[in-house]
Amino acid sequence: MEFIDLKAQYRALKPEIDTNIQAVLDAGQFIGGPYVKELERQLAEYVGRKHCISCGNGTDALQAAYMALGVGEGDAVFCPDCTFIASVEPANMLGATPVFCDVSIDSYNLAPESLERQIQAVLSEGKLKPRVVVAVDFLGNPCDYDAIAAICDKYGFDIDPNQKIYDMSVSQKQTVEIVKVLYRGADILILDEPTAVLTPQETDKLFAIMRNMKADGKSLIIITHKLHEVLDVSDRVAVLRKGEYVGDVATKDADQQSLTDMMVGHAVTLNIDRPRYENPVPRLTLQDVTCYDNEGVVRLDHVSFTAMGGEILGVAGIAGSGQRELLESIAGLYPVAEGSSIRYTPEGAPESELVGKTPMQIKKSGVALAFVPEDRLGMGLVGSMGMTGNMMLRSWKKGKGVFVNRKDPNELALNIWKELEVVTPSTEFPVRRMSGGNVQKVLVGREIASAPNVLMSAYAVRGLDINTSYTIYNLMTEQKMKGVAVIFVGEDLDVLLELCDRILVLCGGKVSGIVDARTATKEEIGLMMTRVGGGKEEAVHA
Repeated sequence: MEFIDLKAQYRALKPEIDTNIQAVLDAGQFIGGPYVKELERQLAEYVGRKHCISCGNGTDALQAAYMALGVGEGDAVFCPDCTFIASVEPANMLGATPVFCDVSIDSYNLAPESLERQIQAVLSEGKLKPRVVVAVDFLGNPCDYDAIAAICDKYGFDIDPNQKIYDMSVSQKQTVEIVKVLYRGADILILDEPTAVLTPQETDKLFAIMRNMKADGKSLIIITHKLHEVLDVSDRVAVLRKGEYVGDVATKDADQQSLTDMMVGHAVTLNIDRPRYENPVPRLTLQDVTCYDNEGVVRLDHVSFTAMGGEILGVAGIAGSGQRELLESIAGLYPVAEGSSIRYTPEGAPESELVGKTPMQIKKSGVALAFVPEDRLGMGLVGSMGMTGNMMLRSWKKGKGVFVNRKDPNELALNIWKELEVVTPSTEFPVRRMSGGNVQKVLVGREIASAPNVLMSAYAVRGLDINTSYTIYNLMTEQKMKGVAVIFVGEDLDVLLELCDRILVLCGGKVSGIVDARTATKEEIGLMMTRVGGGKEEAVHA
């Protein structure tokens, strides 16, 4: 049975073929030469690539491609069972395992449905990692590349198995964790705040993987405070309030307002007010601020920006991009390199240089620190003291002699207890015995109440219920409208875009850009979080 008339094809092209073959024979250049270079150029142009490298045969080409991909032992290479030995030989040579798939009866090409079954079988067995699909065009009949590509994307995890964990991004490490539990045969996955440190693009990728796992019969439980993500990725939502199960609802029947009402127990407003402050003035100016850790690794690299009185300057970035070092360097808690400058401009007074000053000296200059790290009791609060005692840490020097004024701190403690709904038996109850969220309320409430000219806050609403979070947002806005320069480090881009006036984006310790929060998008900021686009405020739009 003759599928293709090769003789007829040759006769149609015979004059052109014979002329060019004779030209090669006359030149005597059988390896390389102008004809090979021209072929590579035309092939590269045809497929839309910058370069093309020709090989002596298809086997060499496949092996070169496998080697470029790092294919080796433990990898599965999927091939049609009706093919030439070249489809299989390079995989064997590199230590990979060929996995054969059936072909379609009408084309004799790789059958997409058989490919999917074989990939599922490999994943279920857990001994090999799917790496390559060899889609062979048999006898001139093209494969169904769209269907094959869709299957590869469905089960694809963008992870280089040879890449070191310490060289991976946060999202890649997270993917490795998911692959690990799937490899062990897990059917139920629990993800606790999985998007807290991801860019919007990485979040979309994670959700795509989660949907694929759901389609494969896995059960997923996601714990998150980001309601738009809950509505985007879940099928049902269970609501907890103060450690108690409130109820659950089908996601299709819920919205952010209804979920918030269930979480809080009463109707709340989900609007963040962002008024404009008339005539903002420079309050804090950083110029070429550089910091090194104890190992000599750069944590901040020539960071420059100006925080204005009467604005909230958001700080965004993947976790570990220099947010902590930035706030601590301003507060005098982290040493900065020579040549760094941090200038503070108080109301109606000449500016002063903060570099080289102690935290107490900086505090006297009007800069207040509201830094809430992972170890909330490690900075700012004394665990053995109650709320009143911790309020006194801001005012103990105002006491006369050995007598310390407890009246004002107690009034402040009572006010924070009421306004932020701190769950504690009394203001004398040790803060170390409070929950993490309540400890955070005490710390943030105290710092806001200190009436600073510059207020810095890192992850001020982490661990807080949504009602208290909005209370904190309103307090930040109140400070802004009093002319305070607010520096707000956050991890929720939706909140940063709604609350802030400008957003400074850090990437690898450098300023990737500063954007207007009223016009910027999550996608724009997400890209800036993963690559450096500029280092100076003057070089970016604001």
